This record gives sequence, C-alpha cells and structure tokens, in this order.
Amino acid sequence: MPGTARGSARKAQLVAAARHLLETEGIEAVTIRRLAAALGIRGPSLYKHVPDKAAIEAAVAIDGLTELAEAVRGVPATFTDVSRAYREWALAHPHLYRLLNTHPVDRSRVPPDLEDRAAEPLILATGGDLDLARAAWATINGLVDLELARRFPPGTDIDAVYSAAARAFDTARAD
Repeated sequence: MPGTARGSARKAQLVAAARHLLETEGIEAVTIRRLAAALGIRGPSLYKHVPDKAAIEAAVAIDGLTELAEAVRGVPATFTDVSRAYREWALAHPHLYRLLNTHPVDRSRVPPDLEDRAAEPLILATGGDLDLARAAWATINGLVDLELARRFPPGTDIDAVYSAAARAFDTARAD
C-alpha cells in the first residue's frame, strides 16, 4: 500500500530504479516493463505504488530539481558562478537534465518552493530582475543543450562562450 512504510520503501526503490535507467540509458529506457523487472515484480504490480508512469517521471524530476537546487545553492550570485554550477550539474547528469528541460512540468506534483530555490541564485545574480533571470536561464540552457548535442564547431572554446554570455548579462544588469 502506498501509505505504508513498506509501500513507501517500494516507491523509493521504484524511483531509484527509474533514476538508474534514466541516467544510464535515457528516458526511453524508463518503461513499466523495465522498472518491474528491476524490482523483480510484474508490471501491473507497479500500480500499487504509483498511479501511472507520469508519477514516476515526476518523482525522478523532483529528485533532479532538488539536486540542481543544491548544486547552485550558495554559489556567488554572479552569472559566471551560477552558470558554471548549473553547467557542471547538467553535464554530469545529461539525461536527467533533459528530463527537466524537455518535458512539461506538472507543477501540481512539485513541492511549492522547489523551483524558487533552484532559481534563487540566478535571480540574485540578475539583481532581482525576473525577466533578466529568465533570459539568463534560457541562455544557460541553450548553451548546455548545444554542448550536450556537440553542436559547437570543432575547436570552439566553450568556456569563452560562457564568459561572453556572462559579460552580456553583467552589462544588462548594469543598465
């Protein structure tokens, strides 16, 4: 039962198995059949612990967003430092990063302050300007997407590209 300690433990195992499949093989590997096999149960038995596959993906995404919030927490409030921490986390967890950034967010499942905690360092880095913070976040995500897809031309100094973005945001913040 989902409300019991045993049910909670099984749900935690399910989320851990989903996370493992995601991190090692990508989102396509996170199937009911594969998850059930990883737990040594039949597929339909998973639904005793979660209502649907979307709930599993949401739980993994919440874990990832929590980790990302921790990765950027406490870094100096500069575009350079926040983007560096974000980039390092994203490159270390590319499939989880993609889950967080290419799938719709069911905000009803996300703890109320979690997105705010993840965004806070960037909001501080942009002087509290929410539009500038969102533009900075989009820029960082775009750069990470290009880097993960290996879309920068050969020989590109990717660190220099991030530095150029930081200079642009520092100038925008000063205006």
